[in-house]
Amino acid sequence: MVTRAGGTAECRASERMLKTKAKNAGHRITAGEDKAYDTADHVANLRAINVTPHVTQNNAVTKTGKRRRSAIDERTTRDQGYAMSQSRRAMIECIFGWGKQHGTMHKTKHRGLWRVAADFTLNLIAYNLIRIPKLVTA
Repeated sequence: MVTRAGGTAECRASERMLKTKAKNAGHRITAGEDKAYDTADHVANLRAINVTPHVTQNNAVTKTGKRRRSAIDERTTRDQGYAMSQSRRAMIECIFGWGKQHGTMHKTKHRGLWRVAADFTLNLIAYNLIRIPKLVTA
């Protein structure tokens, strides 16, 4: 999901969208997110709304030399679904990397939500057109 939120609002926007998705699904769902979402309160909030958080662990060393403690514990990471979510998330990141390197997403030349969204959509269309021959041969 791509959100319009900025700063620390991404976690709250993610929780709102996932709460709606879990409610519509009627059962527990999983959500793969990057390490920026690895906070204790966000992980707890996701578990409370019937979402299994497949968040990348943030165990990096800080500038002061301390190691961060991830909110994602072993009961999540030892599940084979966690590894699958992480590999799928990496595949999705490739789309954004392509758009930044080959498309026009490295620096937008537009102002306004609708113009930026149109440019983003155009990048996705171009990416899909490039991928079609590779998918057809597979």
